[in-house]
Amino acid sequence: MLTAVAAARTILTRLHEVMASRSHAQAKLNTVVEVIGMSLDSEVCSIYLLREGMLELFATRGLAQEAVHVTRMAIGEGLVGTIAGNVDTLNLAEATAHPDFSYRPETGEEKFHSFAGVPIVRRERAVGVLCVQHVEPRRYEEVEIEALQTVAMVLSELIANAGLVDDEDAWGLTAAQTGTERLTGLTLVKGLANGVAVYHQPRVTIEHMMAEDTEAERQRVYMAFDKMREQIERMAAQAEFGVGGEHEEVLDTYKMFAYDEGWSRRINEAIDSGLTAEAAIERVQQRTRMRMRQIDDALLADRMHDLEDLSNRLLRIVSGQLGTAASKGLRQDAILIARNLGPAELLEYDKRRLKGVILEEGSLTAHVVIVARAMGVPVLGRVRGLRGVVREGDQLLLDADQGTATVRPTPPLIEAFDARFAKSRERQAAYAALRDVVPRTRDGTRITVMMNAGLRDDVPMLNLTGADGIGLYRTEFQFLVSATLPARERQTRLYREVMDSAGSRPVVFRTVDIGGDKALPYLRHDGPGEENPAMGWRALRVALEREGLLKAQARALLEAAAGRTLNVMFPMVSEPWEFDAAKAVFDHQLEFLRQRKRMLPEAIRYGAMLEVPALAEVLDLIAPKLAFLSIGTNDLTQFLFAADRANPKLAERYDWLSPSILRFLRRVVEGVAAYPVEVTVCGEMGGRRLEALALLGIGIRRLSITPAAIGPIKELVSKVDLAEISQAMAAWLATPPPDMRAALVQWAAERGIECD
Repeated sequence: MLTAVAAARTILTRLHEVMASRSHAQAKLNTVVEVIGMSLDSEVCSIYLLREGMLELFATRGLAQEAVHVTRMAIGEGLVGTIAGNVDTLNLAEATAHPDFSYRPETGEEKFHSFAGVPIVRRERAVGVLCVQHVEPRRYEEVEIEALQTVAMVLSELIANAGLVDDEDAWGLTAAQTGTERLTGLTLVKGLANGVAVYHQPRVTIEHMMAEDTEAERQRVYMAFDKMREQIERMAAQAEFGVGGEHEEVLDTYKMFAYDEGWSRRINEAIDSGLTAEAAIERVQQRTRMRMRQIDDALLADRMHDLEDLSNRLLRIVSGQLGTAASKGLRQDAILIARNLGPAELLEYDKRRLKGVILEEGSLTAHVVIVARAMGVPVLGRVRGLRGVVREGDQLLLDADQGTATVRPTPPLIEAFDARFAKSRERQAAYAALRDVVPRTRDGTRITVMMNAGLRDDVPMLNLTGADGIGLYRTEFQFLVSATLPARERQTRLYREVMDSAGSRPVVFRTVDIGGDKALPYLRHDGPGEENPAMGWRALRVALEREGLLKAQARALLEAAAGRTLNVMFPMVSEPWEFDAAKAVFDHQLEFLRQRKRMLPEAIRYGAMLEVPALAEVLDLIAPKLAFLSIGTNDLTQFLFAADRANPKLAERYDWLSPSILRFLRRVVEGVAAYPVEVTVCGEMGGRRLEALALLGIGIRRLSITPAAIGPIKELVSKVDLAEISQAMAAWLATPPPDMRAALVQWAAERGIECD
């Protein structure tokens, strides 16, 4: 018995001659089944191709020729349809014993007992089926199956070049993959969007399947492996940042697979059979996908997904098709599709063209979601199996308000969506009309509603929304979009422009908050890797260790605020001494400027972000030093619940309206009541109407939220009686109801207050 490599190479050598001939496509397929049948000593060899949504017998050796182009089966029908539907192999000693067997009398196949079939795959979907049959009952040897799978892969190229299917875009697509499909997920950023699907990591197109020079292909793979391993080592060295959302354990798995000799050996064997480097990697990747479908163990399936990701990386390197869709630019209104994204990756895209994002993972408080919200880009997360349903270029209607996306919508659906879109714009126009309205409750209490920002383009939203100021300016965004550490002069220029645009309204600058899922490739940590970067070397901890970073930013802020009031906030303060150390850096730079007779800020107000619960226990020690205290509910929530906010499994587990969160926040408000300290909630919690209602009820009078939420929150404030909601919240927090959210919704509905 030949080895799988030898069997495949023998067939591929003959196929190369067939494909190079000038025969028409049908004649080539007729020859192909003869070549395969003779090489594997098979009595029957047949090829079925997907045409007009049905699997049609295109060529056969051994079955009745009268059945060619007559026998047709739907996806999922019979053994052939099952192979295509599952994109998986069947190997049966007795075909009729399989529950999906469907007898077709016109083929004359009743005398054949054994059956083996493999999918012909293109772009991860079945475009047909290659199968063999024998009279005697027997299971086919693994060597034969391997040879069939390799040959089927090359056949996909012949089919593509010959145009054997009516609509190339529909190759291998089931009714669910060509017709309208509705996806559901978790709403991460609300909004509506209409655009075409664009994959963040574009699919690599393999131009040539069969190799001219086997040794040259092998060398290409060796070089690609070396480059990939270098990349993985660099990623591992930067693991303190979480490497774009990948956890350190994933990197360890990556390294294990990257150096796995079994994986590289299988790729080499595929090259030996006659495939190009790209085709060999894809061949092994197809085998991995088929194994993944058979795995019930979740942990093992995750490891196989890791290998899939690594295969994609290797394929991009060897093909030279590097970069993301952002590097190529968006040519039309687009909905971006990705497994996950880092905030810097999202910022690379053209805001004018990027209309929405759909993620296979994602969580409500991940920084990429905060960036998307700042950009006004709706995001839907936790959508599984995107690549099996959505093709590059498909039209998508993204309804992140309802947590759905419609793929390939019909004209009536588009019309209905456009009507909703128009109504949404009307609602936004109504909110915009509140721009000059001062937010006061029904009992006349003034509520300060400020906006969060971090991009230069965010600042004009101050005038458009009528916000009271910028309660959180995320200075790290400038660092995230820079290839190198931003020079002090660039920082000064940006901060001055922001304050100029804000005019008399205050701007609270948060010093750089990097680390966690906000990685700076040019700033590396020399210590060991971290299991949980979100709770490690980040924010103020980085700034105090790398004092030059904070010194440059302090000087830039002080110079930019010359003659004005400067509001500075330090992130992730855990203990009072950290605040003191950060303020000392500013004091030193202030003295430096004073000695050089530079114009100084008129006043400097210092504040801290309460994100680490420990700070709440020492409010009496730090409050006398503060002008303001901003509560960052995103990080605070994950620390209180010990729940990584980037973990998709925990995205919906913990509620901002949990009594534990609300009691904690009320305790903070009461803890600083005796001091002249402004307390602001500047996390995403404050921008959600129901959550904002609860915050008003526990004593919060200042909110800093995303620009899109300013109008809705102003409208909410005007309908609230503070005494009434405060009394209700006090009762609920004393004796929490079974469902705090439901209780609030009912309370609001009884008073005609519309909530999320």
